[in-house]
This record gives sequence, C-alpha cells and structure tokens, in this order.
Amino acid sequence: MVRIDEPIDVIVLDPPRSGCKKELIQACSRISPREIVYVSCNPATLPRDLALFGQFGYRPLLIQPIDIFPRTYHVETVVWMSRVKD
Repeated sequence: MVRIDEPIDVIVLDPPRSGCKKELIQACSRISPREIVYVSCNPATLPRDLALFGQFGYRPLLIQPIDIFPRTYHVETVVWMSRVKD
C-alpha cells in the first residue's frame, strides 16, 4: 500500500486476529479513500484499530456484528467508516 499513488474511493480491510498494524492504518490515511470497510474477527483489537483510524479523521458510520460461525464464540464485525470533513 505504501506505493499506491492513485486516487482510491474505498479500501476493504480484513486483517488477522491481531488487527491492523499502525503502519497500515497510516498508509490507508495517506491514500485518503472516501470510505474504509473494515472486517474484524477480534472484538478485542477492533476498538484499538478504530481509535487509530479516528486519529486520522475516520469515523464509523455503521458497525454490524455478524454471527457467521453459529454455536461458537467467534463473531465477525463489519465497520463502514468515512473520513470526517474538517
């Protein structure tokens, strides 16, 4: 992502359970997409990553948990974010 220099409207991220690295979130912010869709499989790392995106001006518009693994404790959460205009 560091080498992308074209305009991008939407980025879709589906990180591992450890969440996104700060460098990836910074790279996404540098690209400055209008929207980011973040798919999280770990409710523990999701707030940390959303806070980092918030530091770069992105705010959640919709947060939707999805139980795609019934009868287990796993849950996926889809977050639709948009950049807040100053």
